[in-house]
Amino acid sequence: MSEPRDAASQVEKIAGHVEQRFRTGRRVLSFAEFLALFDEQPVRYSRDASRYLRDVFDHYGKTTVHHPWGDATRFTLFDMPWERPAPSVPGALPRGALVGQENVQEEIYRALSNFVREGRPTRLVLLDGPNGSAKSTIAQCMMAALEQYSMLDEGALYRFHWVFPSQKTVRGSLGFGHERADGKGSDSYAHLADDEIDAKLMVEVRDHPLFLIPTSDREQLLHAAYRRVGAGEPPNEWLLRGQLSHKSQQVFEALLSSYDGSYAEVLKHVQVERYFISRRYRTGAVTIGPQLSVDAAERQVTMDRSLQSLPPSLQAVTLYEAKGELIDAAGGLLEFSDLLKRPLDAFKYLQLSVETGEVALAAQNVQLNCVMIGSANELHLDAFREHPEFASFRGRLELVRVPYLRSFEQEKLIYDTHVTPQVRRHVAPHATEMAAQFAVFTRMRKPNPDRYGRTVASIVSTLSATEKADLYSLGKAPERIDADSQKTLRAAIKDIWAESDAYPIYEGRIGASPREMRVALLDAAQSTTYKCLNPVAVLDEIEALNTRKNEFEWLQQDPISGGFHDVKSFTDALHMRLLFASEYELYVASGLVQEEQYAGLFDRYVQHVSAWVKKERLYNRVTQRYEEPDEKMMVEVERLLDSKIDPGEWRKQLISAIAAWALDHPGQKVDGASIFPQYLRRMREVIFSDRKKDVARIARNVVLLVRDEGAGIDSEARQEAQGAVDQLVARFAYCRECAADMCTLLVRKRFHDLLG
Repeated sequence: MSEPRDAASQVEKIAGHVEQRFRTGRRVLSFAEFLALFDEQPVRYSRDASRYLRDVFDHYGKTTVHHPWGDATRFTLFDMPWERPAPSVPGALPRGALVGQENVQEEIYRALSNFVREGRPTRLVLLDGPNGSAKSTIAQCMMAALEQYSMLDEGALYRFHWVFPSQKTVRGSLGFGHERADGKGSDSYAHLADDEIDAKLMVEVRDHPLFLIPTSDREQLLHAAYRRVGAGEPPNEWLLRGQLSHKSQQVFEALLSSYDGSYAEVLKHVQVERYFISRRYRTGAVTIGPQLSVDAAERQVTMDRSLQSLPPSLQAVTLYEAKGELIDAAGGLLEFSDLLKRPLDAFKYLQLSVETGEVALAAQNVQLNCVMIGSANELHLDAFREHPEFASFRGRLELVRVPYLRSFEQEKLIYDTHVTPQVRRHVAPHATEMAAQFAVFTRMRKPNPDRYGRTVASIVSTLSATEKADLYSLGKAPERIDADSQKTLRAAIKDIWAESDAYPIYEGRIGASPREMRVALLDAAQSTTYKCLNPVAVLDEIEALNTRKNEFEWLQQDPISGGFHDVKSFTDALHMRLLFASEYELYVASGLVQEEQYAGLFDRYVQHVSAWVKKERLYNRVTQRYEEPDEKMMVEVERLLDSKIDPGEWRKQLISAIAAWALDHPGQKVDGASIFPQYLRRMREVIFSDRKKDVARIARNVVLLVRDEGAGIDSEARQEAQGAVDQLVARFAYCRECAADMCTLLVRKRFHDLLG
């Protein structure tokens, strides 16, 4: 048994940890101590908001991700690596992470890098895209990363306040003496205890401590420090040219007069404090909604009774403090959510503020030190483009398009990350896949053949919406076209992907939103027909959604050739895909045919065909002799592949395709399954068709086993059905209930003719 814990000792231990972290974190410093810290790491402690945010991107790193349409850079902060993903969903990201949108990430980083070169943020980054395309998620990931980074040593941020010691602590007139009451000299009042301080004047705009150094001296200090450490970039303009806020300047001047110009005595009143970015407490990370509110204001502080203990020389000065979201966001990121939903007059001040780096208030101009990011949907942006003021705003905006995802593999990850953990039921295989594929199908735009050469044009003109989605998501060309056309189409994916970038109605602007699919998934999870979140229930909810034509723009598009915008054909295709996938999984789980057998058979076939074409012999490890290629085996495989041409010509074409693949993939091992997935699929279908009746019987027995506890089947059939259920659970993440649901679906839709 463990020893009983003493609550008091536990609290004492925790208190010790907190105190240790406080001291090692350098939470409170005198000005001289901060200057020494700056001298050690001048670049780290002299960053403006744009340089700080760019360093957050760099700190968490980046990776290269491979897509069918090309490689892209993904910044790790959008994966939120400091959070734990849902343990019940393999492969899912932490809740709140961003799925896909690598191009948007690159554009934001490019804008930040430009701000750094220009010395400060000079434009508002406006994310434009349809509702639900992850614009807010992007901003929230950046704010969360800022929070985490600010808690690290390399992300330490400092501001300062003014402190005024009590007359009990310091002798002299009105708290401005040079000597402590105990006779000991004092270099700074920063570390005085609360009972030794009469007043503390907070600097709400988070002035940088170096602003206390006159501009000319500060410039020399910064340049010298940067040269000494070999910094790759010059100091930023905000710190080189920045000035104290109105309140701090008033205090500084009053103290300087009181001390007859003694700068050292003024600095004694400076308490440098480390602060942390926080969304909850609106420190350096603030979101402004579209409500009609003032983003910055000020109030007089000399009437605050809590500050009556300020020295008389300061009580006679009219002090103002700034307030509002622009002030709270100082040093970090300010998000304008749905910016264009505000009347123009509500954000017109941003024109001048972004250009000058200041916001004008009644009694002062407040310097802005924050990166501004906004969001807008396409309808509002289109209307804004027609406004006479748009031209003057355009130069202050960095427009970054955020379309819907066009890969259902990525779309599925959204639902696995954000929806599945919220479902209090087991999630059956293919449930989120059905929602993801439907959403992406609705976003596909028919290709324009006129934008391509003759060969590519003849191929893309025949693409259907579902084939185009498969091309984007899997890099898979339609099997109905010949091998050369498939290769040509795969080589053109990047061009097809970017075709509509210049169109007003670009691909990914119109389609089912992840928000709508989320509701469909959650509604399906409440189905009384199934005990799991079942893919059939998801398709039922999608079909119900399709009837609400007046509510959604994507349902108001007229279907065109190729099935584009044809939601009925999409649901029909998904029903067929679900049946094919379920049947394949049951075949594998049945144990009647081992998948590895036909994969191995095809690899062996490729080896023998290669030797046959080259007129070589193969070494047989069993007989330890060189033998002719196995003609009987090759003929049998070609029968399974349903080859319609002369065997000799077929085999030469096969080897030519392998040689072409090897040229495109130098140094990679030749893998028949990767080069010819369609042939393996055809072999599998033929082999499976020979065992279809046996698999149908197993499907029926699985239903009887789970639903009726095996009534009416013998022990051998029971054992066979149980083995199939065990494999479905282990290999494909079914549970007993959804395994029985899947088998019921197959018995009704695929096997009913075989079972009588």
